[in-house]
Amino acid sequence: MTETTRARTQACNPAAVSCPRAARPHRLACAGGSLADPAEPDRHGHNRAFLIGGEGPPLLLLHGIGNKSQTWGPVLSRLARSYTVIAPDLLGHGLSDKPRGDYSVGGYANGMRDLLSVLDIERVTVIGHSLSGGIAQQLAYQYPERCERLVLVCAGGLGHGLHPALRAATLPGSEIGLSLMSAPPFRLAEDLTVAALARLGGVARLAALSDLVEGYRSVGALRDVQARHAFLRTLRTVADASGQVVTATDRAYLAAEMPLLVVWGSKDTIIPVRHGYRLTELVPGARLEIVEGAGHWPHLYDPDRFCSLVEDFLATTVPAQHDRDGWRALLGQGRGKAALSSSRSADMVESVDLPAPVGA
Repeated sequence: MTETTRARTQACNPAAVSCPRAARPHRLACAGGSLADPAEPDRHGHNRAFLIGGEGPPLLLLHGIGNKSQTWGPVLSRLARSYTVIAPDLLGHGLSDKPRGDYSVGGYANGMRDLLSVLDIERVTVIGHSLSGGIAQQLAYQYPERCERLVLVCAGGLGHGLHPALRAATLPGSEIGLSLMSAPPFRLAEDLTVAALARLGGVARLAALSDLVEGYRSVGALRDVQARHAFLRTLRTVADASGQVVTATDRAYLAAEMPLLVVWGSKDTIIPVRHGYRLTELVPGARLEIVEGAGHWPHLYDPDRFCSLVEDFLATTVPAQHDRDGWRALLGQGRGKAALSSSRSADMVESVDLPAPVGA
């Protein structure tokens, strides 16, 4: 650890979690202060960067495709006053490694389980934005015993709707277009465009402009060839030219016993707000909050409102306790009931032509 890093660590309040000394991150996000660079611990041979800081019950904040942990910057400091915040760079994003590997939502969920295990955090409230709304749902599905609550922000995995630009990026040959956009002349044009749109958006506060600015910034993060490859592999696991192909709506009934907050921008141009309304129909106990005027990044459009919504949700709900018997009952009563029925299983067994026993 360098002297600079050691000084930065001592100046910050360590997270109120019991982390093994070898796994304790070198750099922290300071409650009430500025964000430091993420730590980069090795997981299965790959460095996975993350920010951690604050004190209190743990919150896992997962960014969307093409973004990184600093996307949560405007809300981390406030949330870290009362909670331990963990904001990783997903594999293939930010400062994390970008290998030729598994970029499925299931693979990401496994990675988050591993990160929590290394940090010695058994249970957590998961906040997932966009792509990571789907990852958050998958984490709760694969490891329900690790999840206390879910906060889905303009979440993926709830319907087919998706911005045309992302649909087009799934097509063969999109690599060439992204490569051209990374050439020096295009980089300068992108930087100037983002700066101009950001200034205009700051004055007009138009959701379409806000989404366009963040979209340009995401493209700017793809100037590295490995980042472009990781982006396309991730996108193509969840979408094609027709829209999103991965959905959690068929398992939404399993969220009946878990506190669920759904936050959406009323002017979201990336994933339509109707997906949020649909989810609350499938999970009657879910709480839906629409941030008026916001686009796909409501936590950037109105950080104070977002933090207030999350803090109120955490203060007024009881963490879910995973019950295996209850989970089994939900599965038996859900859409998969016919597949689980004993009569259907018996019919399938009777239709199998079993070999005669040896010596018969």
